[in-house]
Amino acid sequence: MDRPLAGLTTAQVEAQIAQGNVNVDPSPKTRTVGQIVRDNLCTLFNAVNLFLAVLVFTTGSYRNMLFMLIVVANAAIGIYQEVRSKRALDKLALIAARPVTVIREGKEVQIPVDAIVLGDMVCLSHGAQVPADLEVQKGACFMNESLLTGESDAVAKGPGDLLLSGSFVVSGAVEATAVAVGEKSYAGRLGAEAKQSKPVRSEIMATLRFIVKLGTYVLVPVGLILFTRSFFSGETYSVSILSTVAAVVGMIPQGLILLTSTVLAIATFRLAQRQVLVQQLYCIETLARVDVLCLDKTGTITSGAMKVTHLIPLAPHVSAAEKPVPPSPLALSGAAPLSAEDALATSEPGLSRVLQALADVMGANAQDANETAKAALDYLSRRQVSPGKIVREIPFSSQRKYSGCVTEHGAFAVGARQFLKPVNEDQVDAALATLPKDARKLVICQVDGFSDKDEVQGAVVALGVMALADEIRATAPETLKYFIEQGVKLLVISGDDPATVASIAGQAGVPDASDYVDATTLATPESIAKAAEAYRVFGRVTPEQKRDLVKALKSQGHTVAMTGDGVNDVLALREADCSVAMASGSDAARTVAEIVLVDNDFSSMPHVLAEGRRSINNLQRSASLFLVKTVFSMAVAVLCIFFPPYPLLPIQLTLVSGTMTGIPSFVLALEPNRDRVKGHFLANVLARSVPASAGITLGLAALVLLRDLLGFTDGQVSTIATCLVAVMGALLVWRISQPLTPLRFVLIVVICGLCAAGILLFGWIFEIAQFTVVMLLFLAIALALAAFVFWVLYNRGVDTTEDGSGPYVELAKKIQEADHGVS
Repeated sequence: MDRPLAGLTTAQVEAQIAQGNVNVDPSPKTRTVGQIVRDNLCTLFNAVNLFLAVLVFTTGSYRNMLFMLIVVANAAIGIYQEVRSKRALDKLALIAARPVTVIREGKEVQIPVDAIVLGDMVCLSHGAQVPADLEVQKGACFMNESLLTGESDAVAKGPGDLLLSGSFVVSGAVEATAVAVGEKSYAGRLGAEAKQSKPVRSEIMATLRFIVKLGTYVLVPVGLILFTRSFFSGETYSVSILSTVAAVVGMIPQGLILLTSTVLAIATFRLAQRQVLVQQLYCIETLARVDVLCLDKTGTITSGAMKVTHLIPLAPHVSAAEKPVPPSPLALSGAAPLSAEDALATSEPGLSRVLQALADVMGANAQDANETAKAALDYLSRRQVSPGKIVREIPFSSQRKYSGCVTEHGAFAVGARQFLKPVNEDQVDAALATLPKDARKLVICQVDGFSDKDEVQGAVVALGVMALADEIRATAPETLKYFIEQGVKLLVISGDDPATVASIAGQAGVPDASDYVDATTLATPESIAKAAEAYRVFGRVTPEQKRDLVKALKSQGHTVAMTGDGVNDVLALREADCSVAMASGSDAARTVAEIVLVDNDFSSMPHVLAEGRRSINNLQRSASLFLVKTVFSMAVAVLCIFFPPYPLLPIQLTLVSGTMTGIPSFVLALEPNRDRVKGHFLANVLARSVPASAGITLGLAALVLLRDLLGFTDGQVSTIATCLVAVMGALLVWRISQPLTPLRFVLIVVICGLCAAGILLFGWIFEIAQFTVVMLLFLAIALALAAFVFWVLYNRGVDTTEDGSGPYVELAKKIQEADHGVS
């Protein structure tokens, strides 16, 4: 296809649009508000509760519909949190979006990125991001392709070379034609693979889903049978409906679902104050369980910028034949570097001359500074070395591999040693040999002058040698140390040179960083899986290999978190159990990730882990309060099929659930807790809830079986049942609150007082009957029996579960397997 430098005509643009050759971004997008609302409202949990509310509504007993408040609150929290995250992400994408300059009809015009068509002539200069795959027609530049390949070194491009979409121009300017747009571009193909929505990986969510699912399967047949038995045994329609709904509502832990949403929403709010955007509530739990953290080098361990680490002044007047030993490199990290005056005494022509030459060259090319030049300028600015009067500028060229200038101090050039070819090359080589192998090395030279074509003329004398390295984030070592102390294995996965990555990882504190591998040698899934166990640092990794590494780690039983910022990280981010992206990265990476670091600071990660541990550990403790009701409700409901009606009313369950479950669970769930998350969530919950459920079920069973013998009315039965459940609930709260703190002691006093007030002072609201001696005597005996069963089972169950064994662990595994089978 002929693509003239004058660009496309209007007719050609319209023809490309008609053929669909437009640069539409195929990367995954945030969901619409409508989709978020629909997904939070149209759930099995909401459908079941709405149906039950309609049944209660038909009886006219509207106060028994209070359980719907929990349903509404849960949906509202979910919708609010997801819409808030969506808007924050959309703002980030809007800030990152910039118009692009194209040539059409021979004129430069600015258009949106998604208006580019195949064949468009695009103009790019320093700092611009490539919007589609382009072929250079005119000019030259250096490209940063780290977001795509992970390779941090700038790549030279000239006429005929391909510019990959998503890369950045670090220096130079080009005019290039679009050869692939939209989903056919390199970034588009990677983004399209991540379009499929990422499934949520959460033990808590799986547990809640199973409970709701199981409750639904049980409540339909049990509810129908309960209603039929109650109604045809002589009870009225209203009594039959209310007792049936009470049994069914008790099977589904609405409060636990609300508590989980609330606790995680509070955690996301706290993290938002630390510039951490949580897009998916349950990812906080996943991160709290992570035991392997995969780190991308650029943007995570390093800032993406360069810094000057060594500067060696040379003695150019000594002949090459004498081969003098160069002075030791001046290490510039850590303590304050030596001043020019201090170095002057140790070398000739001295550091001052080298600094001035460097300042002249970099000052002359400051408007087109790449990361190397920026590092040199920063180094010079801290020494207050200013460039001389600029007579002529020699911009950096991808062909020449150097930049230069002519100033009042002379003519100078800075670049690669093999292209400048200084006369004192033996000195230069000896100096270069003392520098780290993975450093980026430049030679600072004085020249006689430059030709009309910017080529060096005359003798080239090296004044000094400079080494630069990726700038490690100041907070990275401390952050990585925290994860190591928490037992998290660290892997560094990068598209960069493995030796370079290993050196940087070692400086940042990654254990065994010297154990690295070049991913180009890993050709099969089996070799990748073996490498995942044997190595800590991976270099030259392709986007597909990053994903396969995460898969291998997961298949080995690890919970894997992945950090990244580029299109090359998208596949791995989507595959990881928990993914973290930098806000400054690509749109695709931010959209796929569950957590976005808005300030691009990896040091926020320990706070995310701490919030997750606080939330999950406290939820495991509080969840047992809710599951008690679920377990005993199912057991007693089955019993009441043969001995109707169900002994509790919805309004009475609301009183007990609110005081003995709702209030204490919220208070306990928000306490500080940074302990490691141990064991299986469901097993830990069952170990605390089953003993209380067993005791309550035994007491209620005795009540149901002996009610006619003791002559109890329906009102007296429901009153005794309410008191029995309330006391056992208080006993469980007291047990899980050990060791008692002043706050926990006050909590127990308050909830007991509120429940007692509801029963004794506001009994008419909760349909509490007048107490008799027989009722009190039966209640005392039933409570003694229930408490004994609870005490025996609780101590034995918790002890074995905390060791990772015992019946509850096996039960939890079987439940999980059954859930997968049903799913």
